[in-house]
Amino acid sequence: MCKKHILVLGVGNLLLGDEGAGVRVIEKLEDEYVFSQNVELYDGGTLGLRLLEPISQADFAVLVDIVRGGGAPGTIYRIEEKDFFKKIPAKCSLHELNIVETLIFAQELGKKPETVVIGIEPLAFTSCSTELSSPVRSRLEDIVSAVLKEIERAGGSWKKAEEPLQSARIL
Repeated sequence: MCKKHILVLGVGNLLLGDEGAGVRVIEKLEDEYVFSQNVELYDGGTLGLRLLEPISQADFAVLVDIVRGGGAPGTIYRIEEKDFFKKIPAKCSLHELNIVETLIFAQELGKKPETVVIGIEPLAFTSCSTELSSPVRSRLEDIVSAVLKEIERAGGSWKKAEEPLQSARIL
């Protein structure tokens, strides 16, 4: 039996504080975990429509990004496909193209994976900073846990790395 190809896609701009939270989650997953061969971690940055290729190759996608849902900063959201348009405003992101719009293109091509969004309510996402705000930084482990649950739900597996990478990344 062929396992589903699971894409974990973190998007955001690392130069705009909390806007980079999705990418920071990918970095943490890469540094601290080992995944089954059917799981692909992808730093999507602000690539927008250029993410169409990795998205269209997946059977299941976990998108990690900030979501302005009206909750307190640090609130974590799990949004299923059926709720994308209700809960993710058309232009709630500073990316070149909203990720929901990219998913619409994938659907039009007949290559849209089953998708869930794990989002976090930002505090600071428009001013220049490479730092996550305290409310977002304090919830990184919770976001990672939510992503790991989605990977398991889709048929992937993971384990803690024996020795986490000592990354030189700026946090």
